[in-house]
Amino acid sequence: MDCSAEEAEIRRALEPLDGIRSLGFQLGARTLSIDAIESVYPLALAAIRNAGFDPKPVTSKADSHVAPLGGHAEGDEHAHGFSGGISRLVVALVCATGAELLSFFAPDQTPWKVAGLVIAGLAIWLAGLDTYKKGVAALMRGKLNINALMSVAVTGAFVIGQWPEAAMVMALYAIAELIEAKAVDRARNAIKGLLELAPEEALVRGSSGDWSLVPVAAVAIGTTVRIKPGERIPLDGTVTKGSGAINQAPVTGESIPVDKGPGDQVFAGTINETGELEFRVTVLSSNTTLARIMQAVEQAQGTRAPTQRFVDRFAAIYTPAVFAIAVAVALLTPFLLGSTWMESLYKALVLLVIACPCALVISTPVTVVSGLAAGARRGILIKGGTYLEEARLLKSMALDKTGTITEGKPKLVQWRVWGGCDEATAQTLAASLAMRSDHPVSKAIVSGIKAQGPEAQNFKALPGRGVEGMVNGVRLVLGNHRLIHEQGLCSPDLELELSIHEEQGRTVALLADDSRVLALFAVADTIRESSRQAVADLKALGVAPVMLTGDNTATARAIAAQAGIEDARGDLLPEAKLDAIKEMQTRYGATGMAGDGINDAPALAQADIGFAMGGAGTDIAMEAADVVIMNDNLQRVAETVKLSRRTYAVLWQNITLALGIKSVFLVLAVFGTATMWMAVFADMGASLLVVANGLRLLREARVESSSGPLR
Repeated sequence: MDCSAEEAEIRRALEPLDGIRSLGFQLGARTLSIDAIESVYPLALAAIRNAGFDPKPVTSKADSHVAPLGGHAEGDEHAHGFSGGISRLVVALVCATGAELLSFFAPDQTPWKVAGLVIAGLAIWLAGLDTYKKGVAALMRGKLNINALMSVAVTGAFVIGQWPEAAMVMALYAIAELIEAKAVDRARNAIKGLLELAPEEALVRGSSGDWSLVPVAAVAIGTTVRIKPGERIPLDGTVTKGSGAINQAPVTGESIPVDKGPGDQVFAGTINETGELEFRVTVLSSNTTLARIMQAVEQAQGTRAPTQRFVDRFAAIYTPAVFAIAVAVALLTPFLLGSTWMESLYKALVLLVIACPCALVISTPVTVVSGLAAGARRGILIKGGTYLEEARLLKSMALDKTGTITEGKPKLVQWRVWGGCDEATAQTLAASLAMRSDHPVSKAIVSGIKAQGPEAQNFKALPGRGVEGMVNGVRLVLGNHRLIHEQGLCSPDLELELSIHEEQGRTVALLADDSRVLALFAVADTIRESSRQAVADLKALGVAPVMLTGDNTATARAIAAQAGIEDARGDLLPEAKLDAIKEMQTRYGATGMAGDGINDAPALAQADIGFAMGGAGTDIAMEAADVVIMNDNLQRVAETVKLSRRTYAVLWQNITLALGIKSVFLVLAVFGTATMWMAVFADMGASLLVVANGLRLLREARVESSSGPLR
């Protein structure tokens, strides 16, 4: 089961059976899950076998009502119409060549003809046994697939005396199918290779304190794992000891290593480049970030993009149409063009080979899978071919502020003393109060001033205003503008200073005693370094950026101005963001939304495509959005649009290639200048061309991941 055409055959074979609730196809893994009542499973297996396939169980689930099935064991040589090793095909090709040589050079005597006939038959049997099995099964059901077409064409050529050519066509077809299957596997294995990045064993600390290698599947949550420099991290966890630079490119697409220390999160498949680390395992091997990426992309492969659905519908019409043309050529050309019946029949057989829709059908899935894999290598997790293809249509992009355009972590950006207080005293007093508070503004002040002070006594929080306490016997407050105003300590000069900071989107905390303000501290959620370039990239693509935030309008406009966004809308509740998305869709057209995947859930759901800036390892973000940006880099949004446009272009290049080559040889066949050899080369050559063209997305992604963003 290698392509959507064969998936459709299996679906049709199972349609008559009652009791099947659902079918789950994974073409990338060549598996099928059947959700049905217990008594239907034997009937389903028999129906699949009658369709010409060989189903084998992948896993056994005794207490489950879902039966996963697979094709041939992993590692087998397989393609659309045959199953066998390359050695078998080489022997078939040698036999076919021998039959051709005998037909050209051997005397025109019965023993030599019989010998050539036997050798040709042996070549057809070696190369085409499975093709015939599937072809006969399809013909018995009245279906015209590639196997049925090849079976009829080769048999017809053999019967009319073109047995050397029939043998060579079947051998070349089988070898070309093998090459094509291997090429398609490159795209599929680009996804499977992600999971292989994680080591199979981990160095864990036992209960007695000794260290030993344990299979990752057996490592429990809470276990301590040690990683040496140069080793890959086997599981997700939190660093407990040591520090090092971690290359997170396999998961997030970041090219620059990230420094990690105690309390930081690490991910399976990433590389510890410097320093020895110990970390506590936080998830099982089956649920690591890498494993979830793999699962998400595999599910994405199972969804058909719009172009793929169109191609499948077109192929369902194309093959019977060409078959009808072949019948017409066989029956009418003797009367219309004066051809002999044998010549007309040969032309018809050539048309049957040309009628194979393989190149057309395979042109879309291999391109979509390559695009999905290219995105994954860049830290862009796209949830389906539909989103990959439709991202090119985006005309506007709604951007949340906190955690998307900004870092989401307040920082102390400016502070100054007031009312004659000296700096050292102000730092000490502010630290005494701020160190007792868990508020983000207080934490930003402590981190920014880097000072220590005596412990504040009688400390208490003032909800919505700040904190207060006794330091060195003096009552102090550290609070916002409202608190200082209520204390009656505001002055015209101070009001002017506060207004300047507030216009810049800063939150100001003021330190004061009972009689005067001692210092003011301006805290702001700083803009990400990548946000300005990300907004510029979106504009260059013709996508209008709009900021939507729940923060006050002044802050929204200040941050938007720094990012280069002209349209900033503040004071928006989740429902208001939803209405804003609807308005943008009416005004601009297709609209995307980039947010954290939690608070912005209504807007993400309403948007044509939702981008979650959830960061690696955020479960809710990975579940909520259509696209997940694994490293919170807003530039990846524009890269997704670029990747979508390139994928769409390659899709139509492939469709044009497949249909163009078919059309040329269709005309040549009708007028008698095309042979079966040419038809096979045209069909399989077109298939290999579209596969190679689709794989360009993978090669380009590999180059770009080391040199910079997609262009």
